[in-house]
Amino acid sequence: MSFKSLGLSDAFVKAVEEKGYTKPSPIQEKAIPHILEGKDVLASAQTGTGKTAGFTLPVLQYLSETKHQKYRPIRALVLTPTRELAAQVHDNVREYSKYVNIKSAVVFGGVKAASQIATLKRGVDILVATPGRLLDLHDQKAVSFKRIDVFILDEADRMLDMGFVRDINKIISYMPAKRQNLMFSATFSKEIKKLASGILRNPVEVETAPQNSTAKKVSHKVYKIDKKKKTEFTIKLIKDNNWNQVLIFTRTKHGANRLTQNLIKSRISAAAIHGNKSQGARTKALKNFKDNTIKVLVATDIAARGLDIPLLPYVINYELPNVPEDYVHRIGRTGRAGAEGEAISLVCSEETEYQKEIEKLLKENLKSVIVEGFEPTDTAPPKRAATQSKGSFGKKKKPADGKKDAPKKSKRPNNHKRRKPANTSGRSRSGAAKSKRN
Repeated sequence: MSFKSLGLSDAFVKAVEEKGYTKPSPIQEKAIPHILEGKDVLASAQTGTGKTAGFTLPVLQYLSETKHQKYRPIRALVLTPTRELAAQVHDNVREYSKYVNIKSAVVFGGVKAASQIATLKRGVDILVATPGRLLDLHDQKAVSFKRIDVFILDEADRMLDMGFVRDINKIISYMPAKRQNLMFSATFSKEIKKLASGILRNPVEVETAPQNSTAKKVSHKVYKIDKKKKTEFTIKLIKDNNWNQVLIFTRTKHGANRLTQNLIKSRISAAAIHGNKSQGARTKALKNFKDNTIKVLVATDIAARGLDIPLLPYVINYELPNVPEDYVHRIGRTGRAGAEGEAISLVCSEETEYQKEIEKLLKENLKSVIVEGFEPTDTAPPKRAATQSKGSFGKKKKPADGKKDAPKKSKRPNNHKRRKPANTSGRSRSGAAKSKRN
């Protein structure tokens, strides 16, 4: 199977080949043909398996094959839960569309809106956005959804986790009823299925691996550690093994800052990334980590999605997440695109319940090791993990990009057939004239 045989044009085949992709990943093989045919798609795959290319490539081909007026209305909208993921998706859109006449833009909070508004005024074919900033721009009449042909929810489960359901419904209420809808995520809970049923119309379900599974080439190791010795042990791991690129996850922003300071004091270059950091600081920290200017990036779960770091060898769970699905997304930063990776977890006595729930989710036991001198001596009872996914359907939470949930819940449209764009070329989405759109 090749990208050409999937129905992609030479311009997109050339673009992906320049990125070093020689053949489609399983999720791309299964999703791209259906999207090119104009079908609604509900797709689930392990993180790091090429989901972004799975939806951006066929959508970009559709946009390139349909004529547009001099003024470019937004015809494709990608919603993501975090700024980092929005930026990453937009980078991919630009790389894949370098040989076609497609204009794209990204908007998210944490930065001034003026430049974003100026870009939108010049015309955009495909927009990548976080919900909060997008609704702000809509309220300012800087963006219109009246010509949307394709709507994509990326990392839909994280959207739900972060309380974006009302914002999503509100954005949908401004769109044409006739459109194509795509929903991509690494995991699907019952709540996500419920969300999908209100957005997608007769979707094709695509799954390339068991839900909540992790990449096969990622090895898991658990160190049973005394809570007060976690920082000392983390420093020992990095120094003794001479690790040069390590992503570490903490549960809290304060914990991320404190660990970063202690690493720097131990002469290990490090930076923290979390919701209280300015967008400029977050962007700089991620850039420095990617180009190996710093060895360690300490992050909260806001960074578990959207961090695409090629060949990242190590992820450390300094603290286990209290929602087991987040473990999947954290360690999904390593072992990407078939590479090997190592996921290390430091578990104290009060986190044993979290470990059990993660093992239940993964359907496997994580190998545990006790290191001399760091034996767990604390006797704190296990903290109980969340009784349900933190993404309880409709639960109100503060989103990461600083926009509060919309006050009212909008009605979802009942008819989601695609609205035929003006002045289309008359060709099918794949370029093969006999295909019909839903």
